[in-house]
Amino acid sequence: MAAGPATPAVAEVLARLADIAGRRAVLTEPAALAPFTQERRGLFAGRPVAGVFLPGSTAEVAAGVKLAAAAGMAIVTQGGNTGLVGGAAPAAEARPQLILATRRLKRIRALDAAADTLIAEAGCVLADVQAAAAAADRLFPLSLAAEGSCQLGGNLATNAGGLNVLRYGNARALTLGLEVVLADGRIWSDLSGLRKNNAGYDLKQLFIGSEGTLGIITAASLRLFPPLRSRATAWLAPVDPAAAVTALARLRGALGERVIACELISRFALDCVLRHVPAARAPLTAEAPWHLLVEIADTDAHYPCRERLVELAGALMDAGLVSDGVIAESEAQRQALWRLREAVPEAQRREGASIKHDVSVPVAAVPDLLAAATSAVQARDAGVRVCAFGHLGDGNIHLNLSRPVAMADADFLAQWDDYNRLVHDLVIERGGSIAAEHGVGQLKVDALERYGDAVSLALMRTLKTALDPAGVLNPGKVVRAGRG
Repeated sequence: MAAGPATPAVAEVLARLADIAGRRAVLTEPAALAPFTQERRGLFAGRPVAGVFLPGSTAEVAAGVKLAAAAGMAIVTQGGNTGLVGGAAPAAEARPQLILATRRLKRIRALDAAADTLIAEAGCVLADVQAAAAAADRLFPLSLAAEGSCQLGGNLATNAGGLNVLRYGNARALTLGLEVVLADGRIWSDLSGLRKNNAGYDLKQLFIGSEGTLGIITAASLRLFPPLRSRATAWLAPVDPAAAVTALARLRGALGERVIACELISRFALDCVLRHVPAARAPLTAEAPWHLLVEIADTDAHYPCRERLVELAGALMDAGLVSDGVIAESEAQRQALWRLREAVPEAQRREGASIKHDVSVPVAAVPDLLAAATSAVQARDAGVRVCAFGHLGDGNIHLNLSRPVAMADADFLAQWDDYNRLVHDLVIERGGSIAAEHGVGQLKVDALERYGDAVSLALMRTLKTALDPAGVLNPGKVVRAGRG
């Protein structure tokens, strides 16, 4: 991986950054740059950058932004680089690009168990934030498959969802305040953690979900919760997706917020895991077309989660909504069930090239979307294998398409735009979103232009122009400035 052109101005910026943060904080050698320029899916790899800057403090971030912007450089903020839409990868950009990696911003600045708040820096790995909360007998509930490597700043910049949205909401709902470096190098800080503050606009919401295009998140004040001391997990076989939706409604009607997760998995998705993941075992003896992974929990260690889940699963079977099921009898069994769900993306990759759709619709519309999309995709090519799975409780379905067995990967991926258009049309018709939890990044800029509401797009461009008039922050992502 070659560095971008080292003009005198760029070379001066890199030298001054090294003076500010130390020589080890500035990377320019191709081998050192490579990990920062290789996007996880390989869709946006190989674009040159002038260098990588690893600041160790918010003040160093601010100094770096001022220097790079003054030299006409673009700034790509990168956390754990686990994103799936190219939001943290360099774009096709004429200006020299500087990757600002936040991995050294990894302090837990404060934790107030009485107030249920924690202040953490953007480079903290999500699992470390969870562990810090747990050490204080508290829960930070944001949880996703990449939590061992993704960073808090990226979670907030993409408004990450994950497995516990049903009860706790996504990253936006878990954030009380932010510290942000603006495009001109100023630092805006509101880390007070107040639950009530109506003194003007709620500015933090501008930056959560903005993918680094409006400002660079350097720290956040987060909400904590009491730990969950009793839980039960079931793997059920709903007769079809409509039955799964009804089953979820009945579970929530009986248990309320004790239902913390509800994951829908198609038979093909499970088959991928059973084929490709060592030690994976089918949870049920009989094959079923659809599967539902349900978890309930309570803060009261004495609440009978298992007994209630057994009782309710039996009622679902009696009602003809579920044909089979199993309740985890130990923590090891619980983890084994969750591994089946969490291994789906990696297992599907081993089936060959796939075209991804991270979409959401109203929960009641999920069955219709699955049926319509499967019919439309297979009408185009009967060999395409639909790998559908996701968070039924919030209507977020990963409607992924695996290539026909006999088709070359490149031939299938060449049809990416066509299949996206086909599926996205169906999603929009049902009042859904084409970007449920992964963001827009580079991958969905055209799709957002096609499907986005004109007023919404105009407002986004206005915000981008107001906060980043020179367009130095993460150009080529989310929304194109100056259009419409």
